Amino acid sequence: MKERLTLAAMELIWQNSYGATSVDAICERAGAKKGSFYYFFKSKSELAAAALEADWNKKKIEMDSIFSPTVPPLERLDHYFDFVHDRLADLQKQCGSILGCPLLSVGSEVSTQDQIVRAAIDRIMDCKMNYFISAVRDAEAQGLIDAPDPVAKAKALFSCYQGTMAQARIQNDIELLREFKNVAKDVLGVKTETVPS
Repeated sequence: MKERLTLAAMELIWQNSYGATSVDAICERAGAKKGSFYYFFKSKSELAAAALEADWNKKKIEMDSIFSPTVPPLERLDHYFDFVHDRLADLQKQCGSILGCPLLSVGSEVSTQDQIVRAAIDRIMDCKMNYFISAVRDAEAQGLIDAPDPVAKAKALFSCYQGTMAQARIQNDIELLREFKNVAKDVLGVKTETVPS
């Protein structure tokens, strides 16, 4: 039941918003009585934080695979951007909207009002950022990009991507994400091999 509640909360909050999602709606989606909700969670905040953490724990397996050190660093980023695009495109077919990044959507909504949820999102965003940092650091070490400060470069890329995700959600336009990997190459300053004349 706890897993059903966290899954229902994640789906509803991501599709709608944190504020628009009531405990009653979560219980209805999960097929749970309100007493079950309060048995596992003290508040909607606690449930939302648990739902985001549970969702991240599932996604982390995919992230570990996509960002494996055995994959060339720039390919890791390309694969990630393709993976997110394809997943959001599938969801758009199901619900009619680009849902964007749940961390960004919920975080933007509640960061000044709900410190339990904000702290959970902050932790998860740091974990996601570390994947970007490792790829950028490896790309710099292999001479594929010029990034004397790979952490700053990775943060710039991550911010650019999150902004593009937000724009795609607002405009309900998957095309904004389709070719982000080309934007990423510009942000990173990927070196192109000189073709001898």
